[in-house]
Amino acid sequence: MKPVPISVAIVDDEPLARLALKTRLARRPGFELVAEYGDGDAAVQGLTALAPDLVFVDVEMPGRSGLEVLRALPVESRPMAILVTAHDSFALQAFDLAALDYLLKPVDDDRFDEALDRARRAFPWRRKNGAPALAPAPWLRTFTVRAGTRTVLVRATDVERIEADGDYATLHAGGKTHLVREPLHQLAMQLDPLQFQRVHRSAIVRIDMVVELRALTNRDALLRLRDGSLLRASRSYMPALLEALERRDKHVVNA
Repeated sequence: MKPVPISVAIVDDEPLARLALKTRLARRPGFELVAEYGDGDAAVQGLTALAPDLVFVDVEMPGRSGLEVLRALPVESRPMAILVTAHDSFALQAFDLAALDYLLKPVDDDRFDEALDRARRAFPWRRKNGAPALAPAPWLRTFTVRAGTRTVLVRATDVERIEADGDYATLHAGGKTHLVREPLHQLAMQLDPLQFQRVHRSAIVRIDMVVELRALTNRDALLRLRDGSLLRASRSYMPALLEALERRDKHVVNA
């Protein structure tokens, strides 16, 4: 039996931005565009009636903003949301909306694919029309790596950062490195986003390792980690990273 496609709506006041998302979406199997809206009021009415599985929402729009659109929808029937923005910072008020991802305009193809991968992973367990959600698949807790003739188990919580190495990835944990026979983009989908964030096409970082973020002129950033190492964060990954850091800091304050 052919799987049912994930139904998608797009909310953005800019026609060219909607066209760019539609063009990308049309090239990805398993997703079906069912509606698009150019303003927040029309989006609330349409999303309430249509109840799509996934929505791309522009954060800042004239009148009702993208965040206000999502907040106006009943929690039990609110679609999975991917926020799209021209800015690389978010307010704490976005946390309770549980967005899957944050894409920075102009949207990068790789980031777009990652966001859709997150939607595919979350889709089987989302709540819809009051139906109970299934327990989500567990996040990766242990890496199995080869060390000569031995097999070593490395806990995910011990990993400080992960860097791409061709079709493989290198774990950095406690001053040691371990080669994992899996590409970085696949690992990014298996790690808990509350603990790990991809910050570059070639790097993932454990969020609590970041102690300093220095903005660069091209909207990238330089991250300093607790062990003194430096990582470059690409502008296309900055919104999700900043949201994760703000969420971490809010948790620390409330702890």
